[in-house]
Amino acid sequence: MPLHLFTTRPGNTVLFVLAVLFFMLISASALAGKGLTHNQGGIAIDGYDPVAYFTQSDAVEGDASITHDWQGATWQFSSSENRDLFAANPEAYAPQYGGYCAFAASNGYIAPTDANAWTVHDGRLYLNYSLSVRSRWSEDIPGRIKSADGHWPEIKKQL
Repeated sequence: MPLHLFTTRPGNTVLFVLAVLFFMLISASALAGKGLTHNQGGIAIDGYDPVAYFTQSDAVEGDASITHDWQGATWQFSSSENRDLFAANPEAYAPQYGGYCAFAASNGYIAPTDANAWTVHDGRLYLNYSLSVRSRWSEDIPGRIKSADGHWPEIKKQL
């Protein structure tokens, strides 16, 4: 499909949304069976420190020598203090929907995430597939969360 079909002209917004949803559907089938925590090679959030999103308001790469195993994945941290905070209460710091794309979950699918496409909303971490998908997610975060929460129990059964 030519790139000009995805420009910001009003009539092309629907094509863009359909393309994103199509990609997420393909990603969902490719990720099936991966487990409740999205990971690459057993490493959650591509090695980024989940606590740093809260304490530093930034995506900070973790250190491979500072880890904690939880929910079938190894989580990396930028400091032992962050590891200890996570270990004491992982649910407070782990991304929602197992670290899969929150926008995709709101549409009933799973998709991988970019650790730099994140949002902390009401004390919870949400990751998205890309910065452009995060932009769409941000248009109605409460509505997307409600939708994702509704889809998540069924999605989990398929992982």
